[in-house]
Amino acid sequence: MTTPDTASTPTGTPPGASAAQTHRGRSALVGLAALFFLPLAGAFWLYYAGGWRPAGSTNNGELISPARPLPSADTLRGKWTLVYVGDGTCAADCRRALWTMRQTRLLLAEDMDRVQRVFLAEANCCDRPFLEREHPGLRVVTPDDSAAMAWLGEFPRTPGRQFLYIVDPLGNLMMRFDVAQNPKGLKSDLEKLLKLSHIG
Repeated sequence: MTTPDTASTPTGTPPGASAAQTHRGRSALVGLAALFFLPLAGAFWLYYAGGWRPAGSTNNGELISPARPLPSADTLRGKWTLVYVGDGTCAADCRRALWTMRQTRLLLAEDMDRVQRVFLAEANCCDRPFLEREHPGLRVVTPDDSAAMAWLGEFPRTPGRQFLYIVDPLGNLMMRFDVAQNPKGLKSDLEKLLKLSHIG
């Protein structure tokens, strides 16, 4: 009785399969893996190294990139801050912006205490009776505060448009939001930031 010579068959290779067939099988497996993983690797490279971002971003506001550290902003640290920059007489555009800030913060419900509001009055400060009556808790920074006035140059402006700005709990200016847009967009952005943030 003849005993099969198993020693001549490579381990893991079916009896009768040639080295060429084994090589083709492995090549097909590698090609299949590449088919799935190369597009994924390419997407990661484009997003994180290539600087590409899809046009349909998920945020409603405009990211300020890179974020701008506000000088001497110790009083803003520890909380997320909504900032409005404008004239202290607070005409219609100013009042709409402050209303949006106030309502957005209130709608954050249990997270509202993580957010503070600042009105940076660059001149003609201020209509105190209106601000105290309509916006309790709003911090008003006057032109007399020279340290805070040093922030003004960091806020990007666009003529004819009014913005609310978001400052992170480390004192970095990182987003601006057009007041004329739907206020729900500001709330949505803040909710995402608060959910992802482990500070403030």
